[in-house]
Formats: sequence, structure tokens, C-alpha cells
Amino acid sequence: MNPISPSHPPDTRPGREVRRSSSPPRHPRPRKAPPISSDLSADAIEAEYLFRDCVLTVRRGRPLPIGAVPLANGVNFVVVCRHATAVWLVLGDPTTRGFETEIQLDPRLNRAGDHWHVRVDGLPLEFCYGYRVDGPSGGGFRFNPRATLLDPCARAVSNGGAWGEPSSSPRRSLVAEEMIEREPVVAPETPLEDTIIYELHVRGYTIDPSSGARHPGTFDALAGKIGYLRELGVTAVELLPVDEFDETDCAYVNPLTGERLLNFWGYNTIAFSAPKATYAASRGSSGPWREFGAMVDAFHEEGLEVVLDIVFNHTAESDENGPTYSFRGLDNPLYYMLDEKGNYLNFSGCGNSFNTDHPVVRNFLLHCLRQWVAEAGVDGFRFDLASVLGRDRRGDVLMSPPTINRISEDSLLYRTKLIAEPWDAGGLYQVGTFPGGARWSDWNGRYRDDVRRFWRGDLGMTSDLATRLCGSDDLYAGRGPLHSINFVCCHDGFTLWDLVSYDHKHNEPNGEGNRDGSDANFSWNCGVEGPTDDPEVLAIRRRQVRNLMATLLLSQGVPMILGGDEFLRTQRGNNNAWCQDNSISWVDWTLARDNADFLRFTRKMIALRKAHPVFRRRTFFGATGGTPEILWHGLQPVRPDFSHESRVLAFALDGRRCDRQGVIDRDFYVAMNAGPEDREFLIPASPSGRGWRRVVDTALPSPDDISDVDAGPTVEVMSTYDVRSRSMIVLASQA
Repeated sequence: MNPISPSHPPDTRPGREVRRSSSPPRHPRPRKAPPISSDLSADAIEAEYLFRDCVLTVRRGRPLPIGAVPLANGVNFVVVCRHATAVWLVLGDPTTRGFETEIQLDPRLNRAGDHWHVRVDGLPLEFCYGYRVDGPSGGGFRFNPRATLLDPCARAVSNGGAWGEPSSSPRRSLVAEEMIEREPVVAPETPLEDTIIYELHVRGYTIDPSSGARHPGTFDALAGKIGYLRELGVTAVELLPVDEFDETDCAYVNPLTGERLLNFWGYNTIAFSAPKATYAASRGSSGPWREFGAMVDAFHEEGLEVVLDIVFNHTAESDENGPTYSFRGLDNPLYYMLDEKGNYLNFSGCGNSFNTDHPVVRNFLLHCLRQWVAEAGVDGFRFDLASVLGRDRRGDVLMSPPTINRISEDSLLYRTKLIAEPWDAGGLYQVGTFPGGARWSDWNGRYRDDVRRFWRGDLGMTSDLATRLCGSDDLYAGRGPLHSINFVCCHDGFTLWDLVSYDHKHNEPNGEGNRDGSDANFSWNCGVEGPTDDPEVLAIRRRQVRNLMATLLLSQGVPMILGGDEFLRTQRGNNNAWCQDNSISWVDWTLARDNADFLRFTRKMIALRKAHPVFRRRTFFGATGGTPEILWHGLQPVRPDFSHESRVLAFALDGRRCDRQGVIDRDFYVAMNAGPEDREFLIPASPSGRGWRRVVDTALPSPDDISDVDAGPTVEVMSTYDVRSRSMIVLASQA
């Protein structure tokens, strides 16, 4: 799309009112502005305007802070635009389509560096605003002075309508009060070694009627589930994007039903500082911020943390055919990575890549992150396709990316949790090599794949599994196991139940001919594709999900559970449900009753992990005084089998050496059999010589599948234990 210069530009001289519609004027024209005063102070009056029933006083304003900041009698507006030759602030009624008044900014009086600023006093309580910007053409610029742009720092956006309803008028920026007088509840600051993350979608978690929520699909409804989450035992929720996006920007239709699909996940941000309005039961420009902040407070009061999924790798403006919301019209080559011809570089797979290496863009991203922390008390961030943040403006990979370093060392963010999805759509894969240093943890995709493959029964996986159980010291050597975010399932892929129910993805409802979504799922349907009544198949599936959940919660590192997996939610084989705002993605809470046995198993496994620091090491295993902290076994004690054909693995943890000074934990013995036949394991002595009791046997039905550490049957040393096919056991020593 080429920049457009209007053939008959509107009269935008100071003191003139601009109307876009052909309807008769509702107000008399504002009186002509007086000559600019020689007083160049920020409070000097430049002009007066009539806006609706209000007389507006326009002053120079101040160049900081950026965005629209309410003052005692008005609002100070600041937008960053380096290459603009003309900027207009436009004001209107948020309930109507057009704008009523425009104020042209004087580049001599209303500009400081790249900051265009103006103060307007006398504004009504309800109004919306935006900017029109003109500038040079060519060279990658896409200025269009006829387009009204959102403020990139807008804290609220108008005309979103009800969820799923296309907006009847363009989205406009709203002024929302900063929560500077709000005193957030003190955050739990859970140590990383004690953290258990629970990933969920704000709308999908409570929108189903089975949730029983008062305001389903909202921040308020999510706060109503805090009691359940505490009982489950997780310590932090990781929320899919909660900043403003347009769910109606999805172009696909479900070919099976004709249903128009929506962008359910929301990885297509249009305003990075505005909570999603339709996720709030509260209305008004400040309602979403207040409700979000109240939700964070409620989590903190119960000792739970809130981590946000942030999408800084691209924006909703897509490629050259996409919509223009703000960045493209403000300064296209500054905000986006472009090639020599001005075309968008696409390392996100979504049409564009944010030029995060530019200092101006870097400052903007820090501004957004700091706002979520300072005003709402957010505890951390997960960065979607974070490897894009490590590329320069031409897409080359940087050894020490300034943006990542700035986020790492920012004084306000320094105690927050930083999590990278360490890859991008351009082929860069940085699991274990993401350049964040000691401050960052990674989504460990190697962990996910290796655990899945071992329990699927693939050959040659025993050694890899042992490495993942130990915190992936091959990937995080010199750092520690807490840099590994371990997960078996996440929003992007199969749910846990689908992982053991489908060999292949079934994404036909997405409207892309089943071409979308990964084919490398490393799943196994246990003999039947999809739903079945076969009791043998169902028994194997139940055993497999217990194996996968237990492995996750016994591994060194930081575990992450996909919301709903604890009671076996299904997406009916869809491994890319980004556009499914329906029962495919919604959490069905009746499953908590129907699969109460597995919910109980998960709760007890979480409790076992939290009670025993031997599973939550801060450092990798080593040897203390010449005695190993982990002992490897096989079918026979101290004879592990790491051969290509092996599908069995056993190990013992020495509770006296759990890297907590002065702490002596129990010893634990774990034996895993991923093969199709039962195998007899000879039980070794515990490292400290204490007797064993069985805690877990995933082959047994509930409630015998898991017991309290002192409630299970004793298991004699040097006895044989028949570990059933595709199952595992956990033994605990006496206290």
C-alpha cells in the first residue's frame, strides 16, 4: 500500500474544526485561535476550541511521559514520531464514527526531539482520541494523513463491542486513569525452585456454563477460580495474551459448519498497554485496568503469582495488505524490520517483525512492561517467539541483544520472572542458548519432545530422558536447572488427553485443510484414533497420562501444566485451536467430576513435589564428599541400561544431599518402564539405608495409584517389583 496524500486536505489551521461526515454541524465553529503567544512555557495558551459542549484550552504541554496522561484540569498528550512532517491530535465521541475536532501540532512549539506533545484542558468525561500523521513517501514509509491512528501507549481502546461482534466504527484510543494511587497487595515472590506454573486462557477458562462463573470469560471470573487453583497446588498462572486485540480479524471459516472463526488466542496485539476490554465485566475506559488489577490482588492475597504472555515479536498490522492501527502510520521503517526494498521481514509467521533492536522501540517495550508491573503488580512475563527480540533491523542474529539485556537489567523488572519461548518462525532455535543469561528461563521444547518420545516407547530415548529428569544440564550447563521450564503440553499443541488419544492432528475445523499445526507431536493413540469405549485402550491411556504427569512433577526444573490437563480436557485432536472459540477450546468443568481420580492424582503429585526439596534443586546433581547425589539403576541395582534398545530407567535420590543446607529429605526411588511388557526391577537399598514405602504405581487404579508417603505398603530391599508395561513406580524412604 503506497502512502496517500489527499488531493484536497482538510483545513487544519489552528482554531478550525474538521468534520469527516456530511451531516450538518452540531456545534458552532470554534472561535479562531488568538496569535501564538511569545510565552513558550508549557502552560502558555496556544488556542481555544469548541468540542461538543466544552471549550477546550490548548497549551504546549510537556514531552513526558508518553501517552495520554490525565492532569488536574486536562490531559497531556505525547506521541513519538521521528519522521513526521505534520501531526494532528483528533478528538471525538467514542459512541460515534467520526471525529469532531482536530488540533494541528506546531513543530516548533509542540515538538521536543521525536516527542510531539500538547496539553488540552476542559475535555468532557467521555471522549476518544487519535492522531493523523503526514510525512515523506518512499524508503519504506507508509504515512497516510487520512488515517486516524491509535496511540501506541493507549491504556484503553474504544468500540470493541461485545466479544466476537465486528466493531461498527474504527477502534479509537481512550484515556484511562493511571492507577498511581492504588496500593497493590504485596506479591508472593515465590522462589523459582518452588514455582509450579499453570497456563490458561482468560476467556476459555470460565466461559463455558459449567464454570458457574458470575461473569464468565472475564478477569473477575478467573479470580473466582483462585480457591480451586490453591487446592490444586500450583503457584502461578500464566495467562495467554490479555492486552487488546481484535478477535474478529480471523479470515477463516469452519468448513464443517460454516461458522465464522475468531482469533481466540489473541496473539495479534493492537494496544500493548490496554487490557482486553471484553475480558472485563467492568465498563468504562478505566474499568478493564481496575478489574485486572483487582484480579492480580486477589491472586496475591492467596499466595499465587500472575505471569503474562507478551507478544513483542509482531503486531496486528500484518504485512503490506494488513490494517493500519498505529505503528505503520507513525513510522513504518522505525517500528518494523524491512529489507532493502522496504518489504516486511517475517520472522514471526504473522506478516511482520517488530524492530525491537531500535532504541525507540526498545524504550516503548520497556514502557509497556513497566506499566503492567508498576500499576497492576504483575509478577513476570513469558515472551512469545522471544528469539525475534534478538535480531537486528535486517533480521541478523545478535550475540548480545540490547533489548534482551535492557529487559534483564531494568531496575523495576529486576525481581520479575522472565520466560522465553526461545525460537521464532525464521528457523532460529535457541533452547539452552537464548541470550538472556541468568535472569531468563526457557520453555524447554527438548524436554517436551524427549518425555513424549520415551513414554511413546521410542527406542534410544533412555539417556535423553535421564538428562531431562536432571534439569537438562546439557542445555543449561553453567546456569542451573531452574532455567528450564519443563512442560509436556501447552496451549500450542495437543492437550494431555489428546496426546494419548490421537496419532495425528485433526485441525479440519480451522479452515486450512489440516495444513496448520505441527505434525511432530510424538503422540500415541494407544490403539484407537480418538474417542473409544474399549476398556483396554482406556486403561492404557489412563496409565500414560499418569506417567506423563508424574514425570513432569518429578523432574528438576520448573514445571508448567496446561490448564484443564489435570482433569483431562480434550480439544478433539485439534493441536492448533487458535481460532476455536467454542467447546474445542473452552474448559468443561464437568470433567473435574468425571475424571476426579486423575485430578486427585495430579493434586497429590503436586503436593509430593512441594513437600520434598529433593525434587526442587537449585543446582545440578553432583557428588558430595565423593557420594553421588543421584544414583542410576536399571532392572538391577547400579546397572543402568542406556543402550538404544532400552525402554527402562531407574534412579534414586539421596535426601541428605538436596542442596539445602541443614535440610535432610527422604530418599526416593523411581522406576520407569515404557516398554510393552511387564518388567521386574530388583529394589536397591536407599542411599541412606532407610526402608522403602510405595508412593506411586501408575498401573494401579485410583486410589491405589498414589498414596501419602507414610501410608503406602512397605517394599523390601532386594525384593523384586513387577513394574507393569508402560508404567512407573515411586518409592519413598522413611522420614
